[in-house]
Amino acid sequence: MTAADLSNDFFARHLAATPVIGIFRGQDPATTVELCGRAWDFGVELVEIPVQSESALPSLEAAVEAARARGRQAGAGTVTTARRLRQVQEIGAAFTVAPGVHPEVVEASARARLPHLPGVATATDIANATATGLTWLKAFPAEQLGVDWITAHLAPFPDVRFVATGGISAHNAAGFLSAGCAAVAVGSALADPTALPRLREAVSAVR
Repeated sequence: MTAADLSNDFFARHLAATPVIGIFRGQDPATTVELCGRAWDFGVELVEIPVQSESALPSLEAAVEAARARGRQAGAGTVTTARRLRQVQEIGAAFTVAPGVHPEVVEASARARLPHLPGVATATDIANATATGLTWLKAFPAEQLGVDWITAHLAPFPDVRFVATGGISAHNAAGFLSAGCAAVAVGSALADPTALPRLREAVSAVR
């Protein structure tokens, strides 16, 4: 199995039952673990801890340890350099996510055989990502791109599986899933108990 196939299979398997990734940015380790627990209780298998700075690494480490105890997967987001990828790999991140298609990160993740979800916002981005064999892609920033962007780009790229990320909430998740997204990435909707029923409804509607 190629590194790209491994990556595509990873996201397909872990997002099949509940097509939601939990994203928890800028929280201290204890709060991060608490929020991850809420996501796992909801049925989410994958949580992402963005590491745009080294100060976020302790929260990622805490999430990784908690995930192991729960049989879940914790990954690192905002991985934009090969150096940062090596750091999160050493911590034990199960996957990485980037805001764009960063060639050195794509190559480094392939060498490490670490599942990677690159971000795309244009047809060129999608073409560059799929040229590496990756078909699971982060549509970012989803709220600004809109549901019509998803539909329009699935026409020429029918094999792509978009994970809508950026501004996704319990209120608009259903729209992106209905437009053809394979999954959505959310944060506040999993942190707010009052939003969980609506998110559950959005997910159930497209199963």
